Amino acid sequence: MGSKEVSALVRELVYRLLPSKSELEQGGADRAGRLDAIAERAYNYAVRIFGSRIVPSIINDEGAMAESIKRQLVLQGRSSDALAFADLHRRFSAQIGPGCVENKWALLYVLRSLAEDQRRENAETRGIAGSLTSTLSGPASHGGLPALPAPLDRTGPCDNLSPPKSMVVSNGQMLKVQNYGSTSFPSGGVLILSKDTENAKASAIREFVELCQEESEISEGALVRDVLYACQGIDGRYVKFEKELDGFIVDEAFRVPRATRMLVRKLCEVGWLFRKVQQHIDESIKQGHMEEIGTVGQAFCASLQEELSDYYRLIAVLEAQVHNPIPLMSVGNKVENYLSLRRLLVWLAEPLVRMRLLAVLVDDCKGLKGGAMAGAIHMHAQHGAPIVRSIMARLLVRVCSPLFEMVRRWVLEGELDDIYEEFFVVGHPVKAEALWREGYRLQSGMLPSFIPESLAQRILRTGKSINFLRVCCDDHGWAEAARDAVAAASNSGNRGGLGYGETEALEVMVVEAARKIDGHVLKIMYDQYRLRDHCLAIKRYLLLGQGDFIQYLMDLVGPDLSQPANTVSSFKLAGLLESAIRASNAQYDEGEILDRLRVKMMPYNDGDRGWDVFSLEYILRDPLNTIFTEAVMANYLKVFNFLWRLKRVEHALSATWQTMKPNCSLARLFTSSGSAEKSQVAAILRRCQTLRNEMNHFVTNLQYYIMFEVLEYSWAKFLEEMEDAQDLDDLIAAHERYLTSIIEKSLLGERSKLLCKTLCSLFDLILRFRALADRLYENARAVQARSDSSLRKKLERELFLSNTSRKAASMDFTVEFLKGMGDEMDGVAAEYSSLFEGFIAQLPVQQHVDLKFLSFRLDFSEFYIRQHMNMSTAPLKLKRTPIKASRSS
Repeated sequence: MGSKEVSALVRELVYRLLPSKSELEQGGADRAGRLDAIAERAYNYAVRIFGSRIVPSIINDEGAMAESIKRQLVLQGRSSDALAFADLHRRFSAQIGPGCVENKWALLYVLRSLAEDQRRENAETRGIAGSLTSTLSGPASHGGLPALPAPLDRTGPCDNLSPPKSMVVSNGQMLKVQNYGSTSFPSGGVLILSKDTENAKASAIREFVELCQEESEISEGALVRDVLYACQGIDGRYVKFEKELDGFIVDEAFRVPRATRMLVRKLCEVGWLFRKVQQHIDESIKQGHMEEIGTVGQAFCASLQEELSDYYRLIAVLEAQVHNPIPLMSVGNKVENYLSLRRLLVWLAEPLVRMRLLAVLVDDCKGLKGGAMAGAIHMHAQHGAPIVRSIMARLLVRVCSPLFEMVRRWVLEGELDDIYEEFFVVGHPVKAEALWREGYRLQSGMLPSFIPESLAQRILRTGKSINFLRVCCDDHGWAEAARDAVAAASNSGNRGGLGYGETEALEVMVVEAARKIDGHVLKIMYDQYRLRDHCLAIKRYLLLGQGDFIQYLMDLVGPDLSQPANTVSSFKLAGLLESAIRASNAQYDEGEILDRLRVKMMPYNDGDRGWDVFSLEYILRDPLNTIFTEAVMANYLKVFNFLWRLKRVEHALSATWQTMKPNCSLARLFTSSGSAEKSQVAAILRRCQTLRNEMNHFVTNLQYYIMFEVLEYSWAKFLEEMEDAQDLDDLIAAHERYLTSIIEKSLLGERSKLLCKTLCSLFDLILRFRALADRLYENARAVQARSDSSLRKKLERELFLSNTSRKAASMDFTVEFLKGMGDEMDGVAAEYSSLFEGFIAQLPVQQHVDLKFLSFRLDFSEFYIRQHMNMSTAPLKLKRTPIKASRSS
């Protein structure tokens, strides 16, 4: 059936239910005109019901509906009617074919609804009928319609299986027409139009709205207009902003129901949020506030303004609806507007969510700028609501645009374009040698949460490498490396665009740029500035790896360094350094390497010797001083002084051996002689040789450990790490580990201070021993000279000329000297034994494993350990049997 046929049938049904014109013309033309208006309104209402999509909230189940009707009849005490209905329903359900009712459930639903309508209160029915009767009949002076008769009694819903004429059903919406009397409208009849019970709530709401309008002296249209003003932050005629309450309210001077006031207050929340957002934008764009918010803050304000533009468009549409009312179902000649307060509540639901989000962002971003602001906004993007995620995605793309532009310029050009200090990389004005270590750093407070710290560190190093090449190396090859990085990133799927949500693309570009630029930095350091050669030169000269050069140098400068420090000439020492270079294999090194080697005199105190202030230094310039900083070179100087002192001790013991070896025959001569004086000298000489051998054993093994176990092993490991380095930071870290390993294993670290102090005491004792040995052998040769035959005769002649007292004095001097020399030698031996055993005992408790190998080399037979244990249980007893025996004799 077509829509035109349905419309014609509905119109015919309406006019059949209403009184005919012939009956109403008797009451006058006025009543006939009213009938036409009511019929037209009833027809429009019926068409709206047919066109609606509202369906009953119950399940379309014919059997359940039949059971419900039977149960209702039984509860009313009408069992016979229930049985009759069951029989009729059985026969009705069995009818299948053309001309039969298809939607049997709908028919049963109509029958049950009619039965429920019969139970409505007669008082309510009469009240509604009376109001419609007065409307149709007009004033009593014009001859109104007769009063409404009592409703007809119904025998039950089962009297007729066909739908009654007083009910129209369409998609679950029913237009119910109660006909009191016959089908034609009698003179005393009345037409009642109402919805079914399913739409009772909507009817109640309309009645409530009408009641509120009657109680209010302000029309709803005026309130809607003022609410729209409030949504734009503007005071209306009735709705104004109250500062004390911090919100828009209806002026108390007007009589408005409380429910309406609460509804207006709820609607005006959008306006309060709008004022908050707009106030932030206005304050941010004021002159002088740009430095406080930065470029990211300006982008945030622009994003907020863009979001408010959509909001403005919605308000414009709503205002157009206010000024262009749409006629709906109305009473009499009154036409209602489409936009009511409740409809406005629905329209503003989504803008309210958006405006709340914007207001929260405004509060969270106060006092923030740059990456900190972007990170705070990003935290709100982790939301489950699609509308919130959509808004945040649009905002973050605009807000993060300046930040990603800074990243791009820093990574590809090395430019820190951050005039408002909002980037997470911060630069400081420093000298060229400190550019890499102190020139730039990462500001964690400005690092947005969507950029990982590892990626930020790589971003920092990439831009820092470009500036290092440009400033320290005076190289511009980084530009080509940056172009190669962009090309590589484009080939991997990134077309060079950076923005929020493209962290992977950013990481690809940064990784490629870092790999290219870091590789270029290492190539410059190795090839152009010869980093490996300079490291080797430092090892050979400052770490005493060039043995022949060090030996020549020590022989040449030894006499001068034995003088007081204030008498040593640095110019003379520089000449001796040049002589040592020409006399050794160091002469074959390149001039650029040798020119960097200089003599350095350290500050000295009163009583210091030249040995205490002499040192070598190796001069390094940009960009090598980025690795070899002043602190690093100070550590090298510390190691050099220790090794130089160790070499001096080894050189002193060698010089002592050079003194002892020609005098071995002298010692044997003193041993074979029966003279008490000579026997005493021989004992002291044997003690000196034994003590020298012990000291030489210690110094030789310590020097072997330092030169091979420490220096050579650390150098080999440093070369491996140098080959594996991927960037300058790796290279600097490898060199620092190399130098730290040397310092710690050489007992120069913070954890080995006590051990180093003991070691220095041993060095001083060995140097004291050398002086004692030189005095001993000098006097031994003097004693031997007096024993020669030629000298003996000369001595006898002198003795005859001298008196006896002079002889006795000379003899006493010799005995006292030997006694003092023996005591000094025993004291040195005892002190050395105590210090050395203490040094051996401290080695196993050190943390470095290599020191355990040194302990094994120094005490491979555990002789000193056993002796130290005996000393701890009993006092030390010095054995000087030969000397005591000679004295007793």
